[in-house]
Amino acid sequence: MKAKNSDFVRGLPPGIERLGIFFFCGPDEAGASAAANRVAAALPDAGDRVELSGAELRADPAKLGDEARSTSLFGGARHIWVRASGDEAHDALQILIETAEAGAGTAAPVIVVATSATDKSRTAKLLEKRKDALVAMFHPPDLSVVASAVRGMADAAGLRLGGDLAERIARSAGLDVRLAQSEVTKLALYCDADPTAPKSATPEDHAAIGAATEEDGFAPLVNAVLGGELGRVSGEIRRMRELGLNPVGLALALERRAAQLAQITAHLGPRGSFDRIDKGAEMRLGIFFKEKRDIRNQFERWRLPAQRGAQDPRRETRLDRLIPRLAQLHRTLLANSQAAELLLAQELAEIARYAAKR
Repeated sequence: MKAKNSDFVRGLPPGIERLGIFFFCGPDEAGASAAANRVAAALPDAGDRVELSGAELRADPAKLGDEARSTSLFGGARHIWVRASGDEAHDALQILIETAEAGAGTAAPVIVVATSATDKSRTAKLLEKRKDALVAMFHPPDLSVVASAVRGMADAAGLRLGGDLAERIARSAGLDVRLAQSEVTKLALYCDADPTAPKSATPEDHAAIGAATEEDGFAPLVNAVLGGELGRVSGEIRRMRELGLNPVGLALALERRAAQLAQITAHLGPRGSFDRIDKGAEMRLGIFFKEKRDIRNQFERWRLPAQRGAQDPRRETRLDRLIPRLAQLHRTLLANSQAAELLLAQELAEIARYAAKR
């Protein structure tokens, strides 16, 4: 079965707990990951999370079935979480399905978040007509969609948001539902709100706990790193520390820009020119006037072949390598909060050096 962005704005599609395979794709990696997390939380018996990468499954397609039909260390339930790029998980999912139909036994739920994939990909076609699977493609949301999601988060946390506070939170999170959820959670804690004892929140409350916005802090560093501007990176990292910008928030800002570059690449094709994008497409692709020069520069750098001398238009690009690396960076920062600033600074320098190569 297939689902849309809107099906996940305030909850989950009905009957989702009966499904066994979930494939979340599209240019909005943040929205796909947020939906995947909600699905994992809603599983009747989620148990332990086993994380696999798309590269692992591409190298060993049988590994998914082995893990999905194994038990955890203490004999409890488990679910499999796969972060892939494109169709890396296709063969593994096909083997998992075929072995199930051959009587291999019940498998744990499998959740795949696939950057650079669409609902027209081979993996989506494999799953979309199955009654035990769900395919959902996520596009970058607009303000009203994220504001509506924020209201749903607030209702669940026992917060009453007055005026345009939901939109303010959506903007402060850069339209990223994961950051918005973090802001709502902090706001509920600050207001001592609870679903059984709802409290009203004001813009002043949000200002008291609010993090710096992407426009205030993230964008200059994102542009310096992805634009390969080595002379600016060290100063921007120092500014990040001085302003106390959230390392995970910055990693998410980088992921959003990488997803935007992937969307532009898909729109233009392997040999398309950035200058051929018309005004209507610019709006759909989120290319705003003040950012256009930076995005053009980054697009030209990251569409280059990952290996020098590659001429095949279907070859792996730098962007194909960047997206899974940013996803891994995000996970690393979450797992090492005490050293997050140092780890982020090291990775930003590496990415900027890679972007600077010609």
